[in-house]
Amino acid sequence: QDQGLGQDQGLEQDQGLGQDQGLEYQLFTERLSKLEEAEGSFDDFTRSYMSYGVQRQANNSLMFREWAPGAQALFLTGDFNDWNSTSHPYTKKEYGKWELYLPPKRDKAPAIEHETKLKLVVLTSEGEELFRISPWAKYCHKHVDSNTYDWIHWDPIRPFLHQHTRPKRPRSLRIYEAHVGIASPAEEIATYTNFTLNVLPKIKDLGYNCVQLMAIMEHAYYGSFGYQVTNFFAASSRFGTPEDLKRLVDTAHSLGITVLLDVVHSHASSNTADGLNKFDGTDSCFFHSGPRGHHPQWGSRLFNYQSWEVLRFLLSNLRWWMEEYRFDGFRFDGVSSMLYHHHGIAMSFSGGYSEYFGMQVDEDSIIHLMLSNHILHTLYPDCITIAEDVSGMPGLCKPVKNGGLGFDYRLNMAVPDKWIQILKELKDEEWDMGNIVYTLTNRRKGEGSIGYAESHDQALVGDKSLAFWLMDKEMYTNMSSLIPMTPVIDRGIQLHKMIRLLTHALGGEGYLNFMGNEFGHPDWLDFPRKGNGESYQYARRQYNLLDPDNNLRYTQLYAFDRDMNLTEDKYGWLASQKKDKVIVFERANVMFVFNFHPSNSYSDYRIAAGPNGKYRIKLDSDAEQYGGHGRLDTDTEFFTEQEPFKGVNDQWQPHSLKVGYRCSTAGWVG
Repeated sequence: QDQGLGQDQGLEQDQGLGQDQGLEYQLFTERLSKLEEAEGSFDDFTRSYMSYGVQRQANNSLMFREWAPGAQALFLTGDFNDWNSTSHPYTKKEYGKWELYLPPKRDKAPAIEHETKLKLVVLTSEGEELFRISPWAKYCHKHVDSNTYDWIHWDPIRPFLHQHTRPKRPRSLRIYEAHVGIASPAEEIATYTNFTLNVLPKIKDLGYNCVQLMAIMEHAYYGSFGYQVTNFFAASSRFGTPEDLKRLVDTAHSLGITVLLDVVHSHASSNTADGLNKFDGTDSCFFHSGPRGHHPQWGSRLFNYQSWEVLRFLLSNLRWWMEEYRFDGFRFDGVSSMLYHHHGIAMSFSGGYSEYFGMQVDEDSIIHLMLSNHILHTLYPDCITIAEDVSGMPGLCKPVKNGGLGFDYRLNMAVPDKWIQILKELKDEEWDMGNIVYTLTNRRKGEGSIGYAESHDQALVGDKSLAFWLMDKEMYTNMSSLIPMTPVIDRGIQLHKMIRLLTHALGGEGYLNFMGNEFGHPDWLDFPRKGNGESYQYARRQYNLLDPDNNLRYTQLYAFDRDMNLTEDKYGWLASQKKDKVIVFERANVMFVFNFHPSNSYSDYRIAAGPNGKYRIKLDSDAEQYGGHGRLDTDTEFFTEQEPFKGVNDQWQPHSLKVGYRCSTAGWVG
């Protein structure tokens, strides 16, 4: 949807907090105070991964703890007890919690060894035995002949130790969006090790200073792109072990690359045997019961963010990925679905404030997001959080202390939609430059945005990448640099570069690229499924196209993308602020100069000049007769110099002149 922003969304109003925002901030502070009062501190509360699930104690005993309020009894079973479903019962505690203590063996070794297969047995009120995976499981794995994942006890003797500190937070954020499993030309699932050895060096060479990893949280269905999470604390075993992922993150840090996790807290897989759904045998537990707990389009379960234990689970999940794996921040998926009871379904947001405040807003979700951002930014000041929100919710990227939700950036999702619309519907001669610039720059002032021409959404089967929209089937036959370019390839290559550079320069305060698109990857993305014969042909990225021996023009697009990032790194346009607050333009040989800065005055301020010659002040809004302060000498004469300077519409003018003015406006007439 090309929703863009409403007319008044680009305007920043300095009016304090709205009524609804003030109420949300009050509810946030109340929830935070209750949390700190009940749990001692939010630091301890959000480290609950150190006390739930299974924990090895100093003497090698094992302590198990779960929250299963609907269970009548709870047992542990697995390889260690020959799958006896009742020999190791948990003890029921207060508030639906259960505990089990296993002393060490006689030889002082833990009672359960590393990589032992485990299951929880939940006895329901109806007397049914359900086999479940601990919600806090750190590693899950599916055997080749099994339909579901198993809980694998992960407690290596020599765990990986991070060697490198986190990089300093980038001033200009240039994100390489990546999926580990498709990061290879081979028709197979790629690994963390492959990504570490072969992809991270490319990201560094391309000038990206941040990698955003998708599909890391364990998900039973590979084709879900990682957005149907089954095991929230487990790194996907498809790509390797937890230690392999830690090595990937540590290597990225050694290269100065920030690493973000694509975190999914907006919903969860509806799987029961290997997911959170009906964990304790009830329809609720971690989720709302009834229709509110089911997403009508995604077929997934929706969290009850008001629940104390759900809060513990999700906030601790953020801390787990920050502490155990040393991620540097998160892209929060599905934020639009969280913000509203209607989940954004069949909504076309026009920018009217009534769309963002009212009974349709899910206050519990908003308070949860405020808590998430508050805790992350308090404990990790350099942490980066990005919201995937298509609605344009006001204050989403304002600090929590100012009544905002606390995100650092939102994805500027209208921009890729605009480019696809143009390429699908318009001839080159019909492109509206004003509309393009409006879409690129129409975003909430004072709230950070990530601009991008295309992401993984545009690469999925059923859509096309920009390169494929531009060059289509000729990409398979006419990309050789040894033959002259056809008109289609010529047009496609030039527009591919221009679209990406324009988006990079105007589209936001950060920039994002999906892996492979930097060099115009020719194919869409389609994961193995019954409909394609379980094929991996399109579930890969063909980095082999960049081999110099292939003499393909993909290397030229790669080189441009690299130099575009390196140029930004030198000049920093993503992080630049229009600090002078000066407007200059010429009309009918009259030079208009406006200084809107609230406190700065300027002397010897160079501006481009049209006609060569002498200029004098003819109208000064700061003159005393107009109620001004009379700070300018209207008899001063200003002479042009033969020094070129960039003027209106970034056009270089052969002459320029220096002027001086206060916090005022003036008209300079030749």
